[in-house]
Amino acid sequence: MTTQALRLKVIVGSTRPKRAADRVLPWVLARARAHGPFDVELLDLRDWPLPFFGEHITNVGDIRNPTYSDPIVKAWNDKIREADAFLVITPEYLHSIPGVLKNALDSVYLSFGLRNKPMSGISYSISVAGGTRALEHLADMAIEQEAVPLRNTVIVSYVQNAFDEQQQPKDPLTAGALTVLLDDLAWWAALLAKGRAEGELPPAGQRSGPAPAPAPAAGPTATGD
Repeated sequence: MTTQALRLKVIVGSTRPKRAADRVLPWVLARARAHGPFDVELLDLRDWPLPFFGEHITNVGDIRNPTYSDPIVKAWNDKIREADAFLVITPEYLHSIPGVLKNALDSVYLSFGLRNKPMSGISYSISVAGGTRALEHLADMAIEQEAVPLRNTVIVSYVQNAFDEQQQPKDPLTAGALTVLLDDLAWWAALLAKGRAEGELPPAGQRSGPAPAPAPAAGPTATGD
């Protein structure tokens, strides 16, 4: 494993007032920053008022160095590109992730900023489900972006009562789940950083052109008959 600090971006996927993410976030940031391999940066979508996704080949500029339709979209893509790993904190809305988080992922366009990097999630809700369905959708989106979604996640049920006055989870299994998640992120981040440095395959869309024409069938062999 590499000894260089791995750049972990913690993305908060809710922007609502009085969001329950603020109960979860202090604990997650403290644990992630204490986890040796990581240089942790918070990407709170409250600080990234991205426009509704509207990127297209006609408005991004030079595809080799896109300017995008808005400077903040370019800045967002640049920030995502510099990461080695992602930890997403999300509630569950209508059995999925919030629209603002979906929009932020959609906006990673042409930069392939999530590609070949591990992603895991922490979900929460005010019910027993704890946001599990949001994590399922998040994994699907990670796959489509050619990121590497991890199996191990953290699920916080009844988030309104899940933390004590020291902002620590009351359930020790929740604390243990975060340790496993951070261990997995560190291992995969180091492995994939090495792989990216040694050379990546081009993105799938750049390798899926027309199939080569089949070789012509062999004709009859000359025999002198």
